[in-house]
Amino acid sequence: MSEDFSLSTVKEKINSSKKLKLTTYLIVGLIALLAVYMLYRMFFIEPANTESKASYWRGLNFAVKDSTDKAIQELEPAVENYDGRDGGEVAQFLLATQYMKKGKFEDAITQLEETDVDDTYLSAMKSGLIADCKSEMKDYAGAVELYVEAASINENKFTTPMYLFKAGLCAEKVKDFTKAVECYQKIKDDYPDYGNRKYEKYLSRATNKQTK
Repeated sequence: MSEDFSLSTVKEKINSSKKLKLTTYLIVGLIALLAVYMLYRMFFIEPANTESKASYWRGLNFAVKDSTDKAIQELEPAVENYDGRDGGEVAQFLLATQYMKKGKFEDAITQLEETDVDDTYLSAMKSGLIADCKSEMKDYAGAVELYVEAASINENKFTTPMYLFKAGLCAEKVKDFTKAVECYQKIKDDYPDYGNRKYEKYLSRATNKQTK
């Protein structure tokens, strides 16, 4: 005997079973939530993200022209309005560099630490810039650690030896000549042509002080 699967029968079966009724409500609820999320993403998130990418251009333009104060005026609201969006993260990164130009190193560190970047090159630059701030603030030990970190994030012949060299200089500031030698030696071994071999005199100096 075949069952009657008419709409009225289905409704009756659902209403007669609390478990089935609850499950049905949950499924319908999930579908509704998914639909709302898709509509929200379609009409709000994506356009806002696209808009956010245009938010930092004026600030960038002023930054390129060395109009630091005007760049900050443009970038601060962009960071506030588009926090978490792609453009907001770029604006925050740029804002940190402008704070650095003004000598506001603590503010720059705050902005950089709150910046979320996926790109490995930008990640290396982020650590390197924080290290620059710490170096300017004479926190040389903290700078060494971050320069070494920046050097290892995205190893290449341009930024890696630069950060290693800065790490070596800061290590010498705190008289950690063993670390300084380690940094300079890595440049010599892996990037021997860096800076017209200017690291050699620093390697020799650090080595001499290490042995004293």
